[in-house]
Amino acid sequence: MPLNRKLKMGMVGGGQGAFIGAVHRKAAAMDGKIDLAAGCFSSNSEKSKASGAELLLPPQRVYGSYQEMVEKEKKLPEGERIDFVAIVTPNHVHYPVAKAFIEAGFHVVCDKPMTTTLKDAESLCRLVKKHDVVFALTHNYTGYPMVKEAREFIRRGDLGEIRKVVVEYPQGWLATFLEGEGQKQAAWRTDPSQAGPSSCIGDIGSHCENLVSYVTGLKMESICADLTTFVKGRKLEDDGNILVHYKGGARGILFASQISLGDENNLRIRVWGTKASLEWHQENPNYLSLRYGDGPEKIFKRGNGYLTEIARHNSRLPFGHPEAFIEAFANIYVNAANTIAARTAGEKPSKFDLDFPTVEDGARGVHFIGQAVKSAGKGGKWVDMAYSPPS
Repeated sequence: MPLNRKLKMGMVGGGQGAFIGAVHRKAAAMDGKIDLAAGCFSSNSEKSKASGAELLLPPQRVYGSYQEMVEKEKKLPEGERIDFVAIVTPNHVHYPVAKAFIEAGFHVVCDKPMTTTLKDAESLCRLVKKHDVVFALTHNYTGYPMVKEAREFIRRGDLGEIRKVVVEYPQGWLATFLEGEGQKQAAWRTDPSQAGPSSCIGDIGSHCENLVSYVTGLKMESICADLTTFVKGRKLEDDGNILVHYKGGARGILFASQISLGDENNLRIRVWGTKASLEWHQENPNYLSLRYGDGPEKIFKRGNGYLTEIARHNSRLPFGHPEAFIEAFANIYVNAANTIAARTAGEKPSKFDLDFPTVEDGARGVHFIGQAVKSAGKGGKWVDMAYSPPS
């Protein structure tokens, strides 16, 4: 029997002044399958309570610490306690919060990067397996229907053998010393004690790595990284340029920047094969270009019946009605929620519902960030990227 109720979500982080917490809440609510039921929205108890009041939560379900939240929620009966927790804190808090909830038997949806160290990432891989919980990582760009369509093109051989991949993510919002002005989002993302060993590559370069992996299935063999801190006084890099060798011979360029004035959220991927090439642009996400050396360019549009089944499955609106960022986030949430609901009801999730980034993807991302920092620290020397998360 299918689960006959909505899933109950808890949230850690995402309180007053936070950007991404509101995005997660909107995405989770979009398909009517998830209710926000509890939360610890700040490490400050009073701020957490104020955020909970704004969100109209019962005071007894708003907690002063994530530890209190774990202990009190697990004592509630099934169907009343939360089914899963969404972790939307600064990076350094991801691991202890995820560990505590997994060990208590709760499913987890976590923002990226998953952890600040590979040791912690591999610990989460082992804990997820030991406690048999669902773990979804919100690399939300994999949720776009046309990204899924691009993956299907490559899987069925439409591009032929992949030769080259260029993925870029320029932003301009950190072109000045914004953290010195007390801007909250800039402050923690450029602070190594909260962001981890990297700012630009950890924050947006990790999306580039994950997007290439998801779309092409290619695995990195080695990388050569040049990371630069342009803004005076900043503690972490704000620009990164990485050459990539992929297993099988393909070559790649990965470029991420937070000081590219005039760019907003300009994520783009281009893939060249022996038969054709493709391009997808995050700021125009409902369209996917396929190009040939001996024929006209084809433009595929979201919402149309000619698309593959998985692209149609992850669309909500007919063609001509744009879907974008929050809907892509919502696809991660609804797929994870359907998987959790099926597991809770003792059923097998569908193959489409299992299509979301996992704890293993998170570990690979943390490994990538660490190796990029290592390569740059050695003056741009090539470093080995061979890695398999613990199973």
